[in-house]
Amino acid sequence: MSRTLVFGGARSGKSLLAERLARESGKKVVYVATSHAGDAEMAERIVHHRARRPPEWQTVEEATALAATLRRLCAPERIVLVDCLTLWLSNLMFSSQRDYPDVGAIALPPLFSRERADLLAWLDEPSPGEVVFVSNEVGMGIVPVGAVSRAFVDEAGRLNQELAARCERVLFVAAGLPLALKGGPC
Repeated sequence: MSRTLVFGGARSGKSLLAERLARESGKKVVYVATSHAGDAEMAERIVHHRARRPPEWQTVEEATALAATLRRLCAPERIVLVDCLTLWLSNLMFSSQRDYPDVGAIALPPLFSRERADLLAWLDEPSPGEVVFVSNEVGMGIVPVGAVSRAFVDEAGRLNQELAARCERVLFVAAGLPLALKGGPC
C-alpha cells in the first residue's frame, strides 16, 4: 500500500497535484468527495471540481464514514483520491447539528472521535492499493478568535501530523509548487 498526503493552503494547487498523481498512476481512479453542497458557493466549487475530473473516474461521496469507505474501495488495481480531509473534519465537528459556544472548551461529538480513530486505525492496517489524501494547512495564519475556529485549526493540525507520520509520501503545495517533505519527489 502506498499512501500520500498532499496538503497546502486554500487555492494552493493541492487538488490539482493530487489529481495529477492519480491520473499518472495508470490505475483506475476512485475519487472520494467529502464535501456536500450546503450553500450556493459550495455547490459551485463542487461543480468546478467535477468538471476537472475525467469522466471515467468513479466518484464516491462520503461525508463522515471515511475509513469504512477506504476499506471497501482500496484494491491493488485502484488509486483512491480523498478530497479533502479538512472538509471531512468539519462534517464530523458539526455532525450533531448543534451550536458551539464562542468561548471556552469545545466538546466534540462522539462521531468525531469514533471516525477519526477509525481512520487512524485503518492507516495502521495493511491495505491494498494506493491512496492520495488532500488536506488544508490551516495553522499558518493568525490564531482564530472564536473557540470553535481554534478547535478546528487544532484538530486539522493534529490530523495532518498523524497522517504525515503514517503516509509514505508527504507533499506540501504553495502557489502551485509542490515541495516533497517525505518520501521523495512529486
